[in-house]
Amino acid sequence: MPRHVGLILDGNRRYGRQHNLTDPREIYAAGAEKLDELLSWCADLSIPAITLWVFSTDNFDRRPEEVSGILGAVEAKLARLARDPRIHRRKVRVRAMGRLELLPESTLAAVRAAEAATCGYDDMQLTIAAAYGGRQEITDAVQAFLRDQEIRGIPLAEAARQVTPEAISRYLYAPDLPDPDLIIRTSGEVRLSGFLLWQSAYSEFYFTDVFWPAFRRIDFLRAVRAFQQRRRRFGR
Repeated sequence: MPRHVGLILDGNRRYGRQHNLTDPREIYAAGAEKLDELLSWCADLSIPAITLWVFSTDNFDRRPEEVSGILGAVEAKLARLARDPRIHRRKVRVRAMGRLELLPESTLAAVRAAEAATCGYDDMQLTIAAAYGGRQEITDAVQAFLRDQEIRGIPLAEAARQVTPEAISRYLYAPDLPDPDLIIRTSGEVRLSGFLLWQSAYSEFYFTDVFWPAFRRIDFLRAVRAFQQRRRRFGR
């Protein structure tokens, strides 16, 4: 059974067109509500860590009304998660990772409220990747590493020798999260688009044509079954 599943939540706009939805907030709210089912499926299978890519740094370049729709849906869902008795009963720790300072103030406040309400839990971890880009995460990690070396007065040549995969890993947005065993992308696109670039070196990938808001339990179980049928070698 995978211990950490990452999901690229794709296909919201195509789902909206298919169902004659035109309001971006309504379109993305449909996807946000799917999270409740996903958490239930993961709880049933004792999968303790889930990371969802809900908004990329590139998404800021979309139409303002669409950006507002996505972030509005994320904000509303986070507010509900902080109060949801199922979250507290399952002891789900909710947190976010990415360039969170780029988010609107109200969205960031919803993030912090959900994190504060669940910070004492550790049975399940739900990580929301928002204002997230894989290249940006690696860049930020290297810069943070070098800043620490400078503060400690370590010469550049010595700092360069200390750049190792293990050192960089300690400066990622969520360094305590295990690498994902399985990454699922919905909507038929067959690419990562920058999701968890560093962490996915040995992940198994599963791509499905189903749009995220229409993602069903059977689709999730098919992804898990495909994972279980693969032989993982971890580069060996």
